[in-house]
Amino acid sequence: MKRQILICILLLKNCYTFAQPPNNKVQQDTIIVKYLKNGAYKYHYILQGWDDNINLALKQDSTIAMLWQQKAIPYWKTKKYSLAVACYDKAVLYDREKYLGRRGYLKCIFQRDYTSAISDMELAEKEFGYGYQNDHSYSFYISLCYLQLNEFDKAERILQNDFNKTTKEHGENWIHFLDLFYMGIIQYELRNYDKAIFFFDRSLNTYTNFSDAKYYKGLCLLQKGNITDAESIMREAKANFGQGYTINEDDSAYEPYPYKVNWSMAKWTIPNYKE
Repeated sequence: MKRQILICILLLKNCYTFAQPPNNKVQQDTIIVKYLKNGAYKYHYILQGWDDNINLALKQDSTIAMLWQQKAIPYWKTKKYSLAVACYDKAVLYDREKYLGRRGYLKCIFQRDYTSAISDMELAEKEFGYGYQNDHSYSFYISLCYLQLNEFDKAERILQNDFNKTTKEHGENWIHFLDLFYMGIIQYELRNYDKAIFFFDRSLNTYTNFSDAKYYKGLCLLQKGNITDAESIMREAKANFGQGYTINEDDSAYEPYPYKVNWSMAKWTIPNYKE
């Protein structure tokens, strides 16, 4: 009888042991320090030492969300989006609150999978509340996705609701110049040229030499038949771009944001343009 009781105790102990996570918080922090802070971070993310250290860490504990997020970085930067998203799926699995909205942002700006990006950010807002990525709200990116899907009315409604929320809580001056720029783009696409100019001017009030806002304002003036002013502001825009005044978001060095002016093509839309 004692032997049977002992066997039962041992079996229960083994079951309990297997049910526990492979590492507790202290052990996970130790792994992060060893393989990230004192390992991968000693290398540029393009160098193989970055991935080698993260792989060693994942062998110790594959449930640490941050490791999967860090493993994805080289894939995002080198446009290996399927691999990057696969890593982020793991990060979201182990820390949904921290990485769900971030995955949506990356799908929007990098992968350009706009439908999936909308789904991620809508779920993040539903589950965890109003949130931001890189100084812009989920609503901003959702609106941007709809803009890229040519659903202009929906893009306008979502961004306007976000403007209303921001204005109510912080005042009109709190609205980011890039948010205003994209509302101008939406109005341009809706062929509301006066409203588009209004929003481009508001954007330019904050970012005076914003070349992209000036260029699209010029396009609106062309549509209104104001050739002289259109030519003038578009030439200003080209000069400002040469000085570096364009969309300079954190990740814009890796991926051009939607509607960022490609001057190798756009210059031909300037009236009376000459090299």
